[in-house]
Amino acid sequence: MGQSQLPWVKGNGQGSGRGEPRELAGNGQGLAGDRRGLAVPVSAPAAAVPSRFSPPLPPGPSHSQPHSSSRCGPGESVPPAPAAPEGRVEVQPRPRGRSPSRRGPTRSHTRSGGGRAGGEVDVAAMVRLFGYVDVTDTDFIVAVLSIAFNPLFWNVVARWEHKTRALSQVFGSPHAACYCLGAVILVLNCVRSHCFTEAMKSQPKLEGWDLHWTYYSGLAISAVGTLFVISSFLALGFTGTFLGDYFGILMEEKVTSFPFSVLDNPMYWGSTAIYLGWSLMHASPAGLLLTAVVAISYTIAVLYEGPFTEEIYRRKQKGVKSK
Repeated sequence: MGQSQLPWVKGNGQGSGRGEPRELAGNGQGLAGDRRGLAVPVSAPAAAVPSRFSPPLPPGPSHSQPHSSSRCGPGESVPPAPAAPEGRVEVQPRPRGRSPSRRGPTRSHTRSGGGRAGGEVDVAAMVRLFGYVDVTDTDFIVAVLSIAFNPLFWNVVARWEHKTRALSQVFGSPHAACYCLGAVILVLNCVRSHCFTEAMKSQPKLEGWDLHWTYYSGLAISAVGTLFVISSFLALGFTGTFLGDYFGILMEEKVTSFPFSVLDNPMYWGSTAIYLGWSLMHASPAGLLLTAVVAISYTIAVLYEGPFTEEIYRRKQKGVKSK
């Protein structure tokens, strides 16, 4: 093994006999001389020592610049350092300081509803929830229309009756007209509930909610809503429930017993709770969206009905005082 076979070794081929280390040009690998004056490489990783029997490794992007060696002679060219073999991943040293994962939440994330991360999670959850709903489905559209139509219908008819007394004249008495309107409202509510159920059946369920605890939670909410609806009906009576005051059938005093002692308009919010529980029992995102439509329609109805009803009873009190 002569010097001509190792053109990449820096040295003159003269051994020192003491095993003094020599270097590879540009890569910092030491050489040890043997007793015959031949330069022999010191043990090094196989991947880092090139050989004439194996092709040179392709240079990597991070080793494109040649490394300088302080022991190279003047005028000598420095070959590029061997690149890391393919498949190896160079690990960059982590900067000093605490890891971001161990730093703890920032102040903006600890506030309720604040922080960018919380907002992104909320938006992602909403997108995932309503991604199950096909708003272009025919059953869904029919359910929305039936929900919006019911309060619009009875408010328009009741105000028209209060202004013209046309229904009372057609049916012969205000009570008969009120009973007929109440029967129509009941039929419309049944149609609305049927459309609501069909819209839920035509839409996919939410797998994470199709559990026993969700079913029984929805059942409990529906039971509370039913309690509010039935107790409201018993406290108001048929004519008080179905807009009898628009027909001139006024109550002697304002009802303050349960459930009116708990919240205003318990009939409306009890009905909303029934739909909410029904949606949870079916694990239906479409049902939850339709329940929101029910709540919005009732909120708008209250904004129109409340001031008008108060005006009716204010006129009654004013007439009683004038007598």
